[in-house]
Amino acid sequence: MQPLADRTVASKLAPTKVAILGAGRGGTALLDLLHLIPAIEIVGISDRDPEAPGLVRAKNLRIPVIDRVEELVYNHGVNLIMDVTGDPEIEQFVQVHKRPETEILSGSAARVLWELVRHESNLQTELFHAEKLAGIGSFAAGIAHDINNPLQLIMGLAENLTEEKDLETIHDQAREIVEAVRRTSAICRDLTQYARKTSARDETVVGLNNRFDEALKIARYAVSFHDITVHKKYDNGAAVRGNPDEILHILVNLITNAVQAMEQGGGSLTLTTARSSDGVTLRISDTGCGMEPAVQDQIFEPFFTTKEPGKGTGLGLYNVKTIVTKMRGKIDVESRVAQGTTFTLTFPPVSENST
Repeated sequence: MQPLADRTVASKLAPTKVAILGAGRGGTALLDLLHLIPAIEIVGISDRDPEAPGLVRAKNLRIPVIDRVEELVYNHGVNLIMDVTGDPEIEQFVQVHKRPETEILSGSAARVLWELVRHESNLQTELFHAEKLAGIGSFAAGIAHDINNPLQLIMGLAENLTEEKDLETIHDQAREIVEAVRRTSAICRDLTQYARKTSARDETVVGLNNRFDEALKIARYAVSFHDITVHKKYDNGAAVRGNPDEILHILVNLITNAVQAMEQGGGSLTLTTARSSDGVTLRISDTGCGMEPAVQDQIFEPFFTTKEPGKGTGLGLYNVKTIVTKMRGKIDVESRVAQGTTFTLTFPPVSENST
């Protein structure tokens, strides 16, 4: 027989198995929150509407979608049934047919929980956006430089045109002005899109190589790449399922941190994407100052920062890890003082029907 102490430890480690009835807004919100909690295992979700949004979300999260409510109610392993259908018939059925050891959360209690989940989600969105806007301030010098160059060109060409008589020269200089305006507009467009609040659009398949290139372009506004060599080791076709805005923010954050770690003496920044049967891997490696083990243990904690006051919110890596976890991914860090740091992100493979 297993010793009592061992059984106690095992029971503490065993996850709470939850079944969700209802895949509308409430069920979808519960999925998004509960799947992030290691102590909870969602054994399945069910809804009478086969097109319910929560069922689509569950499939993306690889959570079982159960056709019949009865299968979840009769499931021997379920510890808690969360009924967010709002259907009195289902509520009564669950009360009558559930197993004695299974608890139920339904009715007013389920609605209160849904409101709490929605409130938490809104707070997380606002926190994410606030951290992004705080970082925009560091872009000012880079933006001013990149906009000033085409503006100076436009000014010089416009002054020439006031006295130019040759029609062909006028056309050539007008084309240069148009191209300079387009470059300036592109800079404004990139920053405006990055600064906007993350869209609530459904997740989609996102190509990582193009996203890495876009993140590099935006990061150059925030930090100087002087004496830094960028190496790209891309696997063609590398992609993950997620929110494109959130993925871009992850990459900008990690690239910016890597470059800042090399500001004193330059170095190499290596961006890698790789695919395997187990999933997709991203790596951001630098040859910068590195981190002490004590610092590594805290970098994902909210409001922890090693930067000078006013230069960091302490929310960047916290948000990065939150997003990675939301995507059912994993983030690891390896760092050695004076040698550099590597962040490795791994995500599940994109299923064929996701595309």
